[in-house]
Amino acid sequence: MYLSNRKNARVALWLRCIAALLLAVPGVSLAQTITEYVIPTANCRPFSIVTGPDGALWFTEWVGNKIGRITTEGVFTEYSLPNPDSTPIWIKRGPDGALWFTEQNGNRIGRITIHGEIVEYPLPTPASLPWNLGVGPDGAFWFTQKASLQIGRITTEGAITEYSVPLPPWDIAAGPDGALWYTERSSNQVARITTDGVVTNQYDVPTPQSGPDMIIAGPDDMWFTEQYGTKIVHLTISGELTEYAVPTPNSQPGGITIGPDAALWFTEHTGNKIGRMPRTHVFTEYLVPTENSDPMVIEPGPDGALWFTEFYGNKIGRITTPE
Repeated sequence: MYLSNRKNARVALWLRCIAALLLAVPGVSLAQTITEYVIPTANCRPFSIVTGPDGALWFTEWVGNKIGRITTEGVFTEYSLPNPDSTPIWIKRGPDGALWFTEQNGNRIGRITIHGEIVEYPLPTPASLPWNLGVGPDGAFWFTQKASLQIGRITTEGAITEYSVPLPPWDIAAGPDGALWYTERSSNQVARITTDGVVTNQYDVPTPQSGPDMIIAGPDDMWFTEQYGTKIVHLTISGELTEYAVPTPNSQPGGITIGPDAALWFTEHTGNKIGRMPRTHVFTEYLVPTENSDPMVIEPGPDGALWFTEFYGNKIGRITTPE
């Protein structure tokens, strides 16, 4: 018994030493847990996700034509959209206590309350392909229209204004300078538009054909992903760009957010991973359990974890932050 205890103690010490060495190596972590929840509607293609005012996570079902809701305990509720084939894409929390979303094929902006009541607002320009949206500094939602060279604005009362832009807009987010910043995927640029609808600056991304994708405001200016350049990019308000290469080649980083740990978290579509980059710019990547799940959008949850959609995995994932 004594020898057995001594042996167990040596094994435990050895394991602790190995763990310490692993944790000291960039890119390796033993502390993260990923949990996956299967969405009731099969092949619904979940895309975007956001924390709602009710403490649950709300997400879009691109093919399922629904808005989904999942509690932090993993309980689902789904709400069908009034019109078929609307293809809801992005969903964001509004200043009015509701959730707002874009309908790509429906050419509408939708609003859903936490009780599942849905109102839709048709866009003035037909077939404009609305994509992402975000709350601007003026309290209205601003959204990109990929097919019409426009950026739209909608108030919480449903009044819509459209502004022409020089190049096709993709993703959009409010910046710390009182303007909106958006990516131009096809032209490999990032641009700035004021709340008066005036495009004031356009900046070239250093990596050619990088596919600038999703953009967010960070604690210090703006950050965005390069889907084909496989990089995370820091953009200052003055237009200086710094690129950081993601360790996994051709992993196609997409969704990006700031976690409760103040680090940048992002999805890797083809890499099938969740990535993390703190201020030290040392990357860590976590493999999603479901193969070829295509993690899409990631957002902080109300429980201190991060939640993400699995476009092909047909699941909602949850990953804990470092201990």
